[in-house]
Amino acid sequence: MKLSRSFPWLLVLTALAGCTGEILPPGPPLDVQSNPGPGDGGDGGPTGSGQDGGSPDAGRPPDAGLPDGGSPDAGRPDAGLPDAGAPDSGVPAGRQRFPASSTIYQDISGAALASNSQQVIDHLAAVGWGTGTFQIDFSITVLDADPGLQPRAFTPASGYYTPDCDQTTVPVPPGGNIEGSSNYTCNTANGDCHLLVYQGARLYELYNTTIAGGQSTGSPFTTICEVVWDLTHDYWQSGTPYSRGDQCTSADAAGLPIAPLLVTGAELQAGLVPHALRFILPNPRMAAGVYVHPATHAGAPSGDALYPPYGARLRLRSTFDLTQLPSAAARAVAVALQKYGMILADGGNVPLTFDSSAAAYIGSHDLGAIQVSDFEMVASPDPAVALTYNCTRTPITQ
Repeated sequence: MKLSRSFPWLLVLTALAGCTGEILPPGPPLDVQSNPGPGDGGDGGPTGSGQDGGSPDAGRPPDAGLPDGGSPDAGRPDAGLPDAGAPDSGVPAGRQRFPASSTIYQDISGAALASNSQQVIDHLAAVGWGTGTFQIDFSITVLDADPGLQPRAFTPASGYYTPDCDQTTVPVPPGGNIEGSSNYTCNTANGDCHLLVYQGARLYELYNTTIAGGQSTGSPFTTICEVVWDLTHDYWQSGTPYSRGDQCTSADAAGLPIAPLLVTGAELQAGLVPHALRFILPNPRMAAGVYVHPATHAGAPSGDALYPPYGARLRLRSTFDLTQLPSAAARAVAVALQKYGMILADGGNVPLTFDSSAAAYIGSHDLGAIQVSDFEMVASPDPAVALTYNCTRTPITQ
């Protein structure tokens, strides 16, 4: 999204944020209707959690949001069940995925590396992950709404990102919760407060959201960005227009969906994580002024050109010794990192974000043996894009 005179405000949020990697205004919360963009909790576009970007998990300790964030399986009947969905897929029953051709399911184990891969990895390794270790945050709960649940309207909060974000009704499952909360009330001043809901062939992702009273029927129901993803569509084929539109944010700073990149308890129980992962870095550890596909946006990256850009895809080296990891679940995640990699999606401190259901199968520090130097950076499918925040939406879900 494009920056505006409210950029100083965004910088303040960035400094205070402590998220897990979520959305915030693209640059700053530009003037209402001016394309700010969720994604970086203060980095410019929905951001994430961590002191450096994103307000989502601001002020929350690394392990905050332990299993189910105080609301076990709320609104998620099959969450965490073995083999839910398709046999051995780890996908909860009834939850649709994007088409198999989508980039997040692409096997990049043999993909070519970026020409500057080693330089970028060495540069990042010198400062490390935002939390020092390869840590996991479990504060997001992905919800599933019954097909018959009637969607409800929300009130756009001040600074709503337009035209980046949608304004359709949203299904809100009874008994569910928003990121960082045990119900639907969330402190939007100190957290990313994501609401993620699957219903049929649609995925609804909202940033900086709260419902007064904490119940699904409460009022007012406000958000600063709603994005509706059509799960029947592959958004990431090279060409123009791309995804939801270049320079456009989503509920995450990179303009990507959040839920499909989160590891779930069902996947860990099945021993299979069949997709790329979402990861986060502090804004000063991401290249300023650019992003690469599959990202279509960036928060407020402020690092030099040798840091990875938003949208960068890192792959765990095939030579990494899996026996260093303490559990089968941790090894399943490592295998996914070798086969599908992880995509830089938001600004914040805690490197990885898993669904709250995953906390029953893996500890927040179980991947701590994995160092920045254990990764390599895969070549982007398209040239880098200069960051302008001038979003031009494509009509896929409008």
